[in-house]
Amino acid sequence: MFIAPGFEQRSTVIDLGTIAYAAPQPEFWPVAVHSDQTLVFWHGFGGGSSSYEWSKVYPAFATDYRVLAPDLPGWGNSDHPERDYQVEDYETAIAQFLQALTPEGAVVIASALTAAMMVRVAIAHPELVKGLILVTPAGLSDFGKDFRQGFLPQILRVPFLDQVLYQMAIATSAGIRAFLTERQFANADLVSSEMVSAYLESATQPNAEFAALSFVRGDLCFDLAEWMPQLAVPTAMLWGAAAQFTDVDLGKRLAALNPNVVKRFEVLDNVGLTPQLEQPSVTIALIQKLLPMLMAASGSADGELSIC
Repeated sequence: MFIAPGFEQRSTVIDLGTIAYAAPQPEFWPVAVHSDQTLVFWHGFGGGSSSYEWSKVYPAFATDYRVLAPDLPGWGNSDHPERDYQVEDYETAIAQFLQALTPEGAVVIASALTAAMMVRVAIAHPELVKGLILVTPAGLSDFGKDFRQGFLPQILRVPFLDQVLYQMAIATSAGIRAFLTERQFANADLVSSEMVSAYLESATQPNAEFAALSFVRGDLCFDLAEWMPQLAVPTAMLWGAAAQFTDVDLGKRLAALNPNVVKRFEVLDNVGLTPQLEQPSVTIALIQKLLPMLMAASGSADGELSIC
């Protein structure tokens, strides 16, 4: 799997098996490796997703922070258990990873459905999360709209047909390119051959279909609106104006449920669901702008500083 230059693959073991993650090479980033501030970048879900999703962004922070970019269970280079994945599986996996690698707490940057799950993790384990930068967070059943009632999730509940559709329509070069151009990006011209290859490599790992089909069937969906009011961790949201299925109005409604905690809501024009791949330089600049604010807000929780 593709890992950015200056980084290496490491692993840690949790209940669902081994989680692979990209980490700075000590000889390449000697200062950042010993930093007391950690950033953890979690990728979203979709055909062939992995930590590659953040590989154009996370190196920009390795001079000042300890940077980690994991592959979720069932994706990338992590273990792929044969199971019907549920939201609780990923919540537990994320929390166990953070407990193992960043017990002192980290700022977490997460995308899409994983970003929505991070809200639940931060509610259950606020000691592990100093701040959240959430890119288009959505539970895909938000405000009572049930993704699982759609045509595709229903089709993929038919035994054997789900496997055939995965192999023939999702885990192929054409399927991956269509997914990126039609669902992830606003500008299809920005989808590169490298991106397609990286996603395809992840999608064709042994047993990769189990996690992917759990996602597409809607087994991982939930109503994020029910959880947002409980969040107490300083948070910022980034939203691609051209994101499909999760438009900007949805993001604003979610942010409005907890305005004291959601410190900033940034909209990126002419960008789809994954600005970290489509416009990495803009995404880097926004994260750089948001980090000091979130860290200051996290400090204010201890009475050090107040952010209005």
